[in-house]
Amino acid sequence: MTLELYNASISTCSQRVRFVLAEKGLPYTDHRLRLEQGQHLTPAYIALNPNGLVPTLVHQGDAIIDSSVINEYLEEVFPDIPLLPTHPLERARVRAWVQYLDEVMTPSIRYPSFQKLFGGAIKSMTSEERMIAASRSPLRKHFVLEMGPQGFSQTRLNDAMERIEQALTRMEASLSRSLWIAHDQLTLADIAMMPSIVRLEDLGLASLWENLPGIASWYERLQSRPAFAKTYEAVESRAR
Repeated sequence: MTLELYNASISTCSQRVRFVLAEKGLPYTDHRLRLEQGQHLTPAYIALNPNGLVPTLVHQGDAIIDSSVINEYLEEVFPDIPLLPTHPLERARVRAWVQYLDEVMTPSIRYPSFQKLFGGAIKSMTSEERMIAASRSPLRKHFVLEMGPQGFSQTRLNDAMERIEQALTRMEASLSRSLWIAHDQLTLADIAMMPSIVRLEDLGLASLWENLPGIASWYERLQSRPAFAKTYEAVESRAR
């Protein structure tokens, strides 16, 4: 089988793939990269993943990149414990949710995460140092350049929170119709949302679903699965 996963403990996208691997019971070689040391931007890693992002899955010598693509790949190659429904329409609904989360929730959560937890080094840089740091990142250059000594503008942070709250409202509505986000069984849609909910909790923003009982119950069910503990077993996986 020969699965290798290049990932980072704190990376939300890495957490998605670790959960799928654990849920499916797939053994793999775990290569943990230190993002703060720039290990995802070395020439060797860029040769593997030209986006300079984690995670990257290597299966029998071939690299697969992007967490959503990786999880779809794992579902196709290792279907014994399914994370997609059998009916094409139901599968489409799951994929629509994953696409929505990739466009709305995942990029939005990045702003409060860096504002409160990860952006200290960037905030302390001079403009020239920030430009040098940004130029090293194939896909995140402009994100880094948005930060200043105080972090992001309040307008940018407010916009991110608005989009996060939109996603939570939509999730709550969906959970009123099914046990999990897109189906009565756990799917890739739930796994795509999972790290953002965990990150919001770590940011002290669990109050966002105080009045959303569907999300609260969903989160309890998710945390009870053995795959959840395996995904977050490393202390540095949680931003607390």
